[in-house]
Amino acid sequence: MRLIRFSQADEPPQYGWLRDDHAGPIEGDPFRDYRRLEAAIPIDRIRLLPPVRPSKIVCIGRNYPAHAAEHGSDVPTAPLLFLKPPSALIGPGDSIRLPPQSERVEHEAELVVVIGSMAHRVSTNQAMDHVYGFTLGNDVTARDLQRQDNQWTRAKGFDTFCPLGPWIETDFNPADAIVTCRVNGELKQMGSTRDMVFDIPELITYITSVMTLFPGDLIMTGTPSGVSPLAAGDVVEVAIEGLGVLGNPVAAG
Repeated sequence: MRLIRFSQADEPPQYGWLRDDHAGPIEGDPFRDYRRLEAAIPIDRIRLLPPVRPSKIVCIGRNYPAHAAEHGSDVPTAPLLFLKPPSALIGPGDSIRLPPQSERVEHEAELVVVIGSMAHRVSTNQAMDHVYGFTLGNDVTARDLQRQDNQWTRAKGFDTFCPLGPWIETDFNPADAIVTCRVNGELKQMGSTRDMVFDIPELITYITSVMTLFPGDLIMTGTPSGVSPLAAGDVVEVAIEGLGVLGNPVAAG
């Protein structure tokens, strides 16, 4: 199933699902008990929103060796965790806004894990039982501020710095998926999830040894090499085979 959040005309945002190019509402909580209604709304009549409202966004730094190398950093011996605020979320088609504090903002294409049930100190054997599905994300980063600060909150946390979507796919194999990013149609990033230093069960086990994950929480699993600066007027497209494409324009702050 492809789970979405959408708005239509003056109605409040709601969860839904997709069948081909039509959407249907969902009654109830998609992470608990729910019922799918008929998919009869043409997708061009709705606005897709970030497909989930997480309590937290847990991110993994330097989880691809080539990305660590392009920044002159060692590959971590344990997952390197940081957080992005939910206020950074935007949906497909929304604008990434360049903050005046930064002179170099870069894209980072990522596979994103969506948690489906509460997870606390779970084993690697149990980890995937807590996964609801997968989506696409862009860990937009003010690279100059990241290098300037002793920690990454400011560089990663600006409003609009977490494009997410366009949907959550519940039937997806993350073992060897190609992750790409194009800017104005030009290929900038390409890597396979098989290259991740720490795989998804390892990440879930490590994170839940520190903090409890709740339904709807996100894990951004790291980015391949090839990150590059963005400028106003650019269009960024994150793609993962079998999962979809997340496109966002770039605008001045």
